Amino acid sequence: MHCWHDDTHDLRTLTALRALYPEPQRPAAAATLDKECDHIHPLYQRFIEAAPWCVLATRNAGSGALDLSPRGDGRANGGAERLVEVVDAGRTLLLPDRRGNNRIDSLRNLAADSAIGLLFLIPGVGEAIRVQGRARISAQPQLCERFAAGDKLPRSVLVIAVHKVFFQCARAAQRGGLWDPAAQVARSSLPSTGSLIAAFSAGFDAAGYDGALQERQRQTLY
Repeated sequence: MHCWHDDTHDLRTLTALRALYPEPQRPAAAATLDKECDHIHPLYQRFIEAAPWCVLATRNAGSGALDLSPRGDGRANGGAERLVEVVDAGRTLLLPDRRGNNRIDSLRNLAADSAIGLLFLIPGVGEAIRVQGRARISAQPQLCERFAAGDKLPRSVLVIAVHKVFFQCARAAQRGGLWDPAAQVARSSLPSTGSLIAAFSAGFDAAGYDGALQERQRQTLY
């Protein structure tokens, strides 16, 4: 039997977990536990407003399955578009839903279960900001106009009530060499986007898709 099929050492209770992962002790506890707050502190706001990219986590109310989806804004063509806006003295985040593939996995999940998590990343910075809260999906015209990119409006905006915010230390980014230029992977060394689709769609023209992809994405960012 492969070791990963052996469940005799699975940690199934908090007691079992704490036997292996003891409670943080001071002074480390200050950086581990005291950093939490129930709103976006002005110092955390500076990180969030500098982030051009985040990962959004939602939950399917029917199956309980979790979903992760990327969101990015503010760097395309030197644009000034915002990824998010912090309002209500840090109690609320506004996140426009920019143009995508219309799968709307995250939005379908949020329509049934408002729980949401966000992980904000900043190029060159090891620390990440984690936010937990509840979101509603608004198509209020003035709210969408608030996030206009030229003449392009988001179809909706997530209005996120913030419940918990804290920073994640830089160890994971350091271990992974996330922002190290020497660690960058050449896109050509991996399967192309067209070949990925062709693997699941018989008769798909992978070469034609790949040839037009870069320009199509550039023309349809918003």
